[in-house]
Amino acid sequence: MPQYAAIIFASDVDPTKPEAADMMKDYNEFGAAAQAVIRGGAALYPTATATTVRVTGGKGGDIVTTDGPYAETKEALTGFYLIECADLDEAVKVAAQIPGAWDGAIEVRPVVDFGR
Repeated sequence: MPQYAAIIFASDVDPTKPEAADMMKDYNEFGAAAQAVIRGGAALYPTATATTVRVTGGKGGDIVTTDGPYAETKEALTGFYLIECADLDEAVKVAAQIPGAWDGAIEVRPVVDFGR
């Protein structure tokens, strides 16, 4: 069965903070309801904790790091689920139940199977 990455773009909040308790309750409820199709996933700390890495000059070039995310946006990459669904239509239905879809967006992409 194909797998899809459900990439969450939502408000940039720290899910470990007490003020995120209501949001985390919604995610826990989603996780319980969708456990049959979830194969993995993770929440991410806020973009302020990100480090962006570039290699100038291509392979073997100088490594340059910058504090923070690659781009500033209203919605940040806050996490993802790896889901296994019969087809894209089913994956979209599952993604619509992810709390981040309610005030942000969920990008659904098929995962390449390298036969591992």
